[in-house]
Order: sequence, then structure tokens, then C-alpha cells
Amino acid sequence: MRDDDTGTGPATPGDADPGAPGAGARCLVTGATGYIGGRLVPELLAAGFRVRCLARTPGKLRDVPWAREAEVVRGDVTDRASLAAALRGVDVAYYLVHALGAGEGFEDTDRRAARLFGELARSAGVRRVVYLGGLAPAGVPEHVLSPHLRSRTEVGRILLASGVPTTVLRAAVIIGSGSASFEMLRYLTERLPVMVTPNWVHTRIQPIAVRDVLRTLVGSARMPADVNRAFDIGGPEVLTYRQMMIRYAAVAELPHRFVVPVPVLTPRLSGYWVGLVTPVPASIARPLTESLRHEVVCREHDIARYVPDPPGSPLGFDEAVRLALRRVQEAQVATRWSNASVPGAPSDPLPTDPDWAGGSLYTDLREQPVDASRERLWQVVEGIGGEHGWYSFPLAWSVRGLLDRLAGGVGLRRGRRDATRLRAGDSLDFWRVEEIEPGHLLRLRAEMRLPGLAWLEMYAETDGAGRTRYRQRALFHPHGLLGHLYWWSVSPFHAVVFGGMARNIARAAASGTVPARPGRRPRPRAARGRK
Repeated sequence: MRDDDTGTGPATPGDADPGAPGAGARCLVTGATGYIGGRLVPELLAAGFRVRCLARTPGKLRDVPWAREAEVVRGDVTDRASLAAALRGVDVAYYLVHALGAGEGFEDTDRRAARLFGELARSAGVRRVVYLGGLAPAGVPEHVLSPHLRSRTEVGRILLASGVPTTVLRAAVIIGSGSASFEMLRYLTERLPVMVTPNWVHTRIQPIAVRDVLRTLVGSARMPADVNRAFDIGGPEVLTYRQMMIRYAAVAELPHRFVVPVPVLTPRLSGYWVGLVTPVPASIARPLTESLRHEVVCREHDIARYVPDPPGSPLGFDEAVRLALRRVQEAQVATRWSNASVPGAPSDPLPTDPDWAGGSLYTDLREQPVDASRERLWQVVEGIGGEHGWYSFPLAWSVRGLLDRLAGGVGLRRGRRDATRLRAGDSLDFWRVEEIEPGHLLRLRAEMRLPGLAWLEMYAETDGAGRTRYRQRALFHPHGLLGHLYWWSVSPFHAVVFGGMARNIARAAASGTVPARPGRRPRPRAARGRK
């Protein structure tokens, strides 16, 4: 077993029968661009399964380490034709998608998608469906649950009734580098030595390490055909959220944290509070905090009959935190909560028709000669964002990020998955990498709240005389009158923001330095990553 927070080790079923899918079986993974799905695929491959991924935007999986080992098909769980094609020839189908409270009607969307998935899985002869849902509190009527948890419970029930043998795994808080729950815990604890918190910090929770979730997901593929039920999965400890914050501080070697609960913070206000303090936007923080209103503790551990616990598993809370922090500190986070598209974020690809008929497309073009090699310029371009910032007018970027968070957007706090390397589909502050051609092009699509669609392109080029040039293009497709007004209201600042950005990127490449966070001195690129 690897000494990190994702290595699952062997997953040998206890009572598997010869009819259960074995090594070489084909697994369909939905949600492969998300946090759990992106980690599950390599674990399934390592266990000997063939893997097919269903993705609305296959390009997001183009640069993942396992891209050449898995089959990736375009489709959506709400689209009958593409889903039917994806399920053809599949033995085990993993259902790992959720709307996560993405606007009104998300429960109906989840319901329709689950029914369609179950229907088509049965028609395709799928031998098992595996679903990761939420751990519901005991004795609480379903209508009292948060919409997020209520929908996950309903999806599990629909899949169990589909006619396909189904394993429903119910987990509470998942502790792993990059998970939304872990990031929320980490930033709340690290940023607030004295915390005024909602009453849900006294709620009892049974957290589980992400490695144990993955181990159980992989092992569930080999369950006997007569198993069709839900299983509670959790770690060995039951803790309050307050205890989790104090224990996290101890593992991270932080001073003791003081937690002062107050009764006035409603779940909605709690979501906004978490959204302001942590990188997790309110649109995701709110359903997470609403789910913490009730005690979520496992009522059984029957899963061990089919997926036995290896020595040292399930991991305790402190060890799970230690491993997650190691991955964060070593910049080896395989997937993050922000891998999945944020609810409400634009998903339209950049229009490529030069005579584009979609209406107005505003552009801001900047070019700069660079007194450095093209390779050095590309290092600066690929290292943009996160700790290194955006090379111009930091206050303007910070204010724009704050305004976005106040509007319920993602803001600037998502940072980067990796300090030096980007891949298609990565989140990058309030942008997402839409396209990357190493050494030449980085195209970012905005996921901030805007009255339109926006992209930022950065090019490392060589002109006809063999000199290095930096080219930068910002594009904006307005939606309605408000979109046009927005562009013209901010265009006076483009010379400062975009012009300064182009000049500073060229200077950073020429000098071999990258800008540090505000208040820190720039440091040579060769020293990056050293303490």
C-alpha cells in the first residue's frame, strides 16, 4: 500500500462468488472528472479492470496520467443516446454524479438521471451498479433532511429498485487531499485561531479517509450477484466537528484553536460564512453545511463481509489528516473538489469560427517582445495563478475575486492543483484550463460570475526573425445589454490589468523570476519549491 492518502492496496472480497465480475471486467465510471471518480479510475486499472469514462467534456481527461489506459467517451447521464452507448458491454457501472444543489430543480434532475441510468443499465445487461451516496442520520424523516442529502438518499433508492444488483455506499465527511470537506476543515482551522462557529460544530460525525472510500468502491465491483443493498461506510472514530478542528490543528502543529459556537448562523448563513473564509464557494459549502445539522454515524459495518478491512484499515482521523497534508505539502494532489465544474459556471467552448455568428465577441489583444527563450517564457505562462498571482495590479484581482465570492462565485482561492504544471480541465483560481498546448498556448475559461462568457489566451511564440514574443488575448461574449455594459465599464482598466500583465510576464521571463505573493520578495525560478 502506498504511503499517501489514495493508495487502496488489495481489495479482496470476502464472499465473492464465481459469477461476480472479476479482473478484466469492463467498468464504466461516470463523474471521472470529479474528485472521487478521478481517483477511482487509476485504482480500478491497477486492480486489473478495463475502464470506460463517460464525460461531458472529454478534453478534461486528456492530460491525466492514466489517459492512455482508459477509454473516454463523450456523453451525459441525462442524455439517453450517449448513456446507452456508454453502457454497452459494461459489467460494472459506477454512478458518481450529483447536481450538488445546482440551482432550482436539481432534485428533479438527479431523480430523472438516476431513473434513466438504472433503466439503461438493466437493458444493457450491466451486472452491477455501484453508487456513492451520503450517510443519512438515523430516525430523521426524509423530508427534514437537507435537499442535498435527501436527493442522494433518493438516488440510492432509485438505483436499488432498478432491477440491476446495486451497491449503495453511504459516507459522511471524506478526509483526503483536495476534497471539499477536507478543504473546508483545513481552511477554517488554519485561518481562524478563534472561531465563531454555527452550532453544527457539536454534531457527531463519522469521517472516513478517501483511501478507504476508494478501497471499498473497487472491492464492491466483485460483490456476489445476490447482493442488492446499501452499506454505511466510515472510519473507526466518531467525532464532533469541533473535535475534528482541534485534532486537525494538533496534526498540523498549529496553536490550540478556540471554538465559540453561536446559534444565530442558519445553514444558509453558514454556507456564506464558509464560502468567505475557505476556497469552497457558497454554492458547494451550503449543501455541505446543511448536511451537518444532523448526526451522521454508521449503524453497521456489514461491508466488511464483502470487502474485508486489511491491516491498518479503516484509517483513523489523525492518520487520514496526516496523509492528506503530506500530499498537499508535496503538491501531489491527484484530484481536487474543483476538478468538477462549479454549479452555474459557463461550459461553452471558445467559438473558433473567425466569422463567428453568435453575436458580439469583444477582444483585448496585447503583444510583447521577450528577451528570453521561448522555453523560459512558457515556464512563466504555465506557472501563472495560485501562489504566483496574475502579474499585474494585485489589488484589482483581489477585489474582483472578493466580489465574485460575495456573488456566490468561486473567487480566487481555488489556487492550483500543481505549483508548476497544468493540464486540461484543471481549475486555476477563478479560471479553468480549457486548452493547453505545451510550449505554445494556454487558454483559460472564466468561471467567475459574469454577464457573459470570457476567455484568456496566452501564447509563447517565435517571430520570423527568431525572436521570442508573448501574445495575450482576452475575449468576452456578452449576454444581453448587461453584458455589453459590463465590458464597456471595465474596458478603461484593461490597459492597467491586461497591459501590465503582458509586460510583467515578459519581464519575469527575461529576469528568471516569478512574482511572489503580496508582501513577499520575488524569488528566482530555480528556487521554486525550496524552503
